[in-house]
Amino acid sequence: MASRPDVAFLRQVPLFRGVEERALLALWPSLGERRMRKGEVLFRAGDPGEELFLIYSGSIVVSKPVTGRVEQVLSHLGPGEVFGEMSVFGDEQRRSATIQAEVDTVLLGLHRDNLNRFIEASPRDAATFFLEMMRVTFKRLRDASDLVAEVTRWGLEATGLDVEHK
Repeated sequence: MASRPDVAFLRQVPLFRGVEERALLALWPSLGERRMRKGEVLFRAGDPGEELFLIYSGSIVVSKPVTGRVEQVLSHLGPGEVFGEMSVFGDEQRRSATIQAEVDTVLLGLHRDNLNRFIEASPRDAATFFLEMMRVTFKRLRDASDLVAEVTRWGLEATGLDVEHK
């Protein structure tokens, strides 16, 4: 990772687009680098978590256990995207999905304590951050709803039910 703050990268991350440069410069030292090899699992659904991650380079696969060793792929994420926020903000603080590197990947981790310091130090920038976080969350909720509808349709079709007629 660059020793100098990479403000240009942070601007690519939707959560930080509207955040002032001084706040990004202050936040940069709090981001811990994590390198992953292709196929490596960062964490599994149910693991404890206190850190969200930004994808600096590479890509990851987000999946959810279905049964036994079967996993449903929920999404593929690439540079500038974020994941792991549910364990940082949620009450349960458990990972909701499994994260695996699709290729060699570099992540930047932001621990809950460092995020709280950012919020306290820059309330206006934190408001911008949370607005963008809500947009990301709502998109993921819509995508999950679409996936549930599609899987339900597949199940109905597999039973031979005529889903085209009401």
